[in-house]
Amino acid sequence: MPALKMTIRRSSLITSAALLLVSLASPAFADDTDANPEESPSASPSATPPSAMSPLGGERLGKPGNQVNLGAGAPVLPADVTARSWIVADAESGDVLAAHNAHWRLPPASTLKMLFADTVLPKFPSTTSHKVAPADLAGIGAGSSVVGIKENQTYTVHDLWLGVFLRSGNDAVHVLSAMNGGVRETVKDMQAHADDLQALDTHVVSPDGYDARGQVSSAYDLTLFARSGLQKKDFREYCSTVRAKFPGTAAGAAKGKAGRATSEIQNTNRLLTGDTDVTAYQGIAGVKNGNTTNAGATFTGVAERGGKVLLVTVMNPEKKEHNEVYKEAAQLLDWGFQAADKVQPVGELVAPKGVDTTAQPGANASDGASPGTGSGSGTGTAHSSTKPVAASAPAGRGGTSGIGVALGLAAGFLVLLAAGVFLVNRRWPLPDLMRRRR
Repeated sequence: MPALKMTIRRSSLITSAALLLVSLASPAFADDTDANPEESPSASPSATPPSAMSPLGGERLGKPGNQVNLGAGAPVLPADVTARSWIVADAESGDVLAAHNAHWRLPPASTLKMLFADTVLPKFPSTTSHKVAPADLAGIGAGSSVVGIKENQTYTVHDLWLGVFLRSGNDAVHVLSAMNGGVRETVKDMQAHADDLQALDTHVVSPDGYDARGQVSSAYDLTLFARSGLQKKDFREYCSTVRAKFPGTAAGAAKGKAGRATSEIQNTNRLLTGDTDVTAYQGIAGVKNGNTTNAGATFTGVAERGGKVLLVTVMNPEKKEHNEVYKEAAQLLDWGFQAADKVQPVGELVAPKGVDTTAQPGANASDGASPGTGSGSGTGTAHSSTKPVAASAPAGRGGTSGIGVALGLAAGFLVLLAAGVFLVNRRWPLPDLMRRRR
């Protein structure tokens, strides 16, 4: 990147950071401590966005309403998108192509599980087994989505993550949280990781995204979580899996007999699976959907077409038609692929703290590393690879994605091992971020 351009970008980021400090002190950024969704499930956030929101990533992103710079030949934004907040961004460059109330702090629902996975996934090898204690399943919110985990049964970490990504299982989240030292410790870890990613609109209360007083995020932050998580090979595999086999109760367990029944689980992301009124989106490869009383429907997706990789986040469409959040996400992705080279960015997805975005490509990048998590220390997933994910096998087999294309994301970090793990001179991201292998 030319020196002048880097100087301008750095100056922009400094200005944004200064404005952010001012805006964070304003009432628009105070937690709504008077509203308690757990006591009043019908409570919902204001229908009007704040007049001043965080300018992180660019001043335009802190303004309410549509933000877009249409160039010659660029298509207009779809007129029937009703989401309270949305964003369309280039996953490789981080350029925000268009946005609507990008920093509006809203309940995130299960899209917050992307942060949970990005935080906790590197800590346990997928082959690790865990016998579920009754205490592991304590505190799951009423009406939560579950994958059907039973106490006193043993599951692998791989099983649990399939439950998180495919069925949005809060029971799987709580078991993994228990393995991580408990819900409170996990929430603390998630908040620290959000802060490291500069996801400053996010306040974590529950690890599963269940409605809780003060729990908020934004379309901007959810997109940061997806972009960070997608740099992990296993995160990519889980979030793009359409269907898989999940273990049931051990057959004859009381008699000590071997054997374990399984049942098929399917991803609830309708842009992956399709539905009666939604077709599977061409090039889709994840990421996560959610729906709660306070949040409404939320969704973050990633898709690739013609060598271009886009991220979209849609939060709480006002139109309450069936699968509306997916329909609006598909419209925004369609627009993004048509407009990608015909618009000027209105902002950017910022890099995590401490990341050197000026470093040139080099060797020794680690696929498993995650900013601020210390992954790569030997406690991370056992099957990280510097190679991109291969194209998927056909749907219908256990653990396959069935999308016909898998995204290969190489993590952009240089790792120094010395008396522990330190992330230094980290590149964000590598130029070949999200290149697929045919």
